[in-house]
Amino acid sequence: MSSRVPRRAVLSMFALATAGTVAAAHTLREKLLRPGRLAAEAPVPLEAVEPLANVTAQLPSISEENRLPGSRNWIPDQNIRRASADGYGHIMGYASTTSAGHGETVDFHISVRSARTYRVSVFRIGHYGGLGARLMTTSAALTGRRQAAPVTDAATGAISCSWARSWSIRIPASWRSGLYQAVFTTDDGYRSSTPFTVREPERASALLCVIPFTTYQAYNMWPKDGRTGKDLYRGYLPTGAIGGTATRALKVSFDRPYAGSGAPAWFNMDTAFVRWAEERGYDITYASSLDLHDGTVDPARYRAVFFPGHDEYWSEPMYASASRAVAAGRNLAFLGANNVYYHVRMERSPQGRPDRLMACYKTTTDPAPDEAGPTTIWRSIRPDRSLAEQRLLGIQFNGIVKEPTPLVVRQPGHWLWRGTGVRDGEQFPRLVGVEADGYDAASPAPEGRRTLLAESRYQDSKQAKTKIQQTAVTEHAGGGMVFMAGTFHWPLTLVDDDIYARNAVKANAVTKAKIRRATANLVSRMTAGAPR
Repeated sequence: MSSRVPRRAVLSMFALATAGTVAAAHTLREKLLRPGRLAAEAPVPLEAVEPLANVTAQLPSISEENRLPGSRNWIPDQNIRRASADGYGHIMGYASTTSAGHGETVDFHISVRSARTYRVSVFRIGHYGGLGARLMTTSAALTGRRQAAPVTDAATGAISCSWARSWSIRIPASWRSGLYQAVFTTDDGYRSSTPFTVREPERASALLCVIPFTTYQAYNMWPKDGRTGKDLYRGYLPTGAIGGTATRALKVSFDRPYAGSGAPAWFNMDTAFVRWAEERGYDITYASSLDLHDGTVDPARYRAVFFPGHDEYWSEPMYASASRAVAAGRNLAFLGANNVYYHVRMERSPQGRPDRLMACYKTTTDPAPDEAGPTTIWRSIRPDRSLAEQRLLGIQFNGIVKEPTPLVVRQPGHWLWRGTGVRDGEQFPRLVGVEADGYDAASPAPEGRRTLLAESRYQDSKQAKTKIQQTAVTEHAGGGMVFMAGTFHWPLTLVDDDIYARNAVKANAVTKAKIRRATANLVSRMTAGAPR
């Protein structure tokens, strides 16, 4: 575990650290037994996994790992399967932690509508011949039970469960660090899931991938039952319709399932990058955003830290650790948009467990601000905007994209575009989507050099005006570098199949090939001279 800096010292570092120094894919198919059933796979009992030992050095490389047999049974929302519905509660569950190391235990708390038999299967997400994951273990048959209804805090709207433990797994030393998915399946085919990460903080890989669990929880409206569910954006009206900000929660709990299939909002941004990176065989390890919050993982130990998805909700320790990393000459890459936007505070659960409750009061008065200030957008905490995310990132969120629009290339001679053959003004259709970033002259910027690699006009759906999206690399004076894609659609071009049709990016083959080459250039540049 990394050493922690006193909170007051951390806050003073915001202004200093961030402003001044701051192969070929194989197409494989699986035969399904019948609709509503998982494909036939031999269960891998946990007992068959080798005993815990200090075997980290003997782990296969990422390339070797991804040559092992794969599976598509991790994928949520497939029409041939029965997704559990929150209102019926067929089967749903949550993990006791977002992250675990070798030898640590992850408990799963699972509720089943009736005393059906069910199993838990754990998958590691990667390439695996194009199937996207590998089955790591499957539990014995378990007897389900309906757990207690969630409790809603009247003051904050926080919805939390206090469910009994249903099944546990002790992470074997033979499991590589990665993004994992636990899938819960009843004997009659209903299923849901929950993700977690396995970390290896003792090893400084060339590349660290951070999975945004704080943002996952901010958008988690479980249970979507027409009555109870809330997230940090909305809740239900008495009519059963989804209301506006007046109905939202001020705090959200990690002690509850994710809504619907169990896949968090924009999970595919993260899985797309993971699948692509592992196909290329990068030396990569993984962490949860909460690992940055509690100091379990120190980003300054890695030459490059990638935030592949939508990473909007950041605590003060998260912001401080990223700032220290850049000040130490490390590199950060954000492949989505609207990152480091809201300040959040982690709190104890009603049962006393640390960091299981997340507060974000936004425009409501925060009754217990921490030393960074109230839980609202970072750029508004102080009148001088000195904590604006742009001081770290170089650019920042500037709008909601009404319709996908082309990304327009600038600086074609820059190393990011090397080998792509792009021209100045070349357009990648539909690549700017959902949310966008750009430079804000009203907010402080870091000392150093900012290079704009794309500038694209788009229509803001909320302000009914034309704005400019930008893709940028900012080289901080202290030697660290920050890349900002400035659009949600960048990581979704890294794979050919989008596991969520509702979020599909209809990018053409030329766009995909060039963005993949640019992303490979980014990884290569940022990991050069990686610490070992």
